[in-house]
Amino acid sequence: MPSDAARSNAFLITTAELQAALGRSDLRVFDTTVLMTRKSGKYDIRSGHDDYTAQHIPGAGFLDLIAEFADTRHKLNFMLPPAEQFATAMSSHGVGPDSHVVLYNAGPTWWSTRMFFMLREFGFDRVRVLDGGLDKWRAEGRAVSRESCHYPSTTFVAGQRRSIFVDREAVLRAVHNCDRHLLHALAPEVFRGEVVPYGRPGRIAGSVNVFALDLLDPKNQVFLSPATLRDRLDAAGVLDGKPTITYCGGGISATTDAFALLLLGRDDVQIYDASMTEWGPDAGLPMETG
Repeated sequence: MPSDAARSNAFLITTAELQAALGRSDLRVFDTTVLMTRKSGKYDIRSGHDDYTAQHIPGAGFLDLIAEFADTRHKLNFMLPPAEQFATAMSSHGVGPDSHVVLYNAGPTWWSTRMFFMLREFGFDRVRVLDGGLDKWRAEGRAVSRESCHYPSTTFVAGQRRSIFVDREAVLRAVHNCDRHLLHALAPEVFRGEVVPYGRPGRIAGSVNVFALDLLDPKNQVFLSPATLRDRLDAAGVLDGKPTITYCGGGISATTDAFALLLLGRDDVQIYDASMTEWGPDAGLPMETG
């Protein structure tokens, strides 16, 4: 099995490594930022495109996870789009079979890890996440640009789905069969049911909790060391060999937990796409508090 460092190199890229790679003809760098704030009990969701226009990594394009890379036919936000929609959008952004993709966002890394797993869902593995994202890039005084970038169109072919993203029925089977860990990525007070943002208090029955932000360094948004990630995920009991389904409010921060598991060599991780936005309001689905 590859070492923790090798895993990190396969899935993460440092700011220094990206700086050195800028200008490569096969490199495709994308800002994936979404701005989401909670107001009066509801989320205000906006594309990060205006912020991208004001300041981005030189040569980076922008991927819109609200409009382009979500199933616009679904009533919930951010759901995995159909393969044809995904392939058309990726083709328009110049991502082909020989491309090497680097993803980043401002703030916690979960928008870029969300896009990372969507690419892998459709069979594309030449993708890494910028460790620390735009926050670390700017903190180090690296150059930023206002110049718009759009890569030449090409052909992206979506492969057979890998079932990284799963639905309510898969989660319900896991609850009944106890054959998968259910890993809740939201804050502990949401997990315990003290804060109720999704219709009912608490968590999916049988879940354990690792808050996504507790896997990132708050100073610069980089992932914690493999040893620390291992300690925190092992303390939750999810490194015992059983597969894991991660979830959150809408399948976003859950991808940070899933990515950390991947960094530790766990390829048997899935993400509940609709998460608590779907599960919470449905009184027929089992939940726990405390």
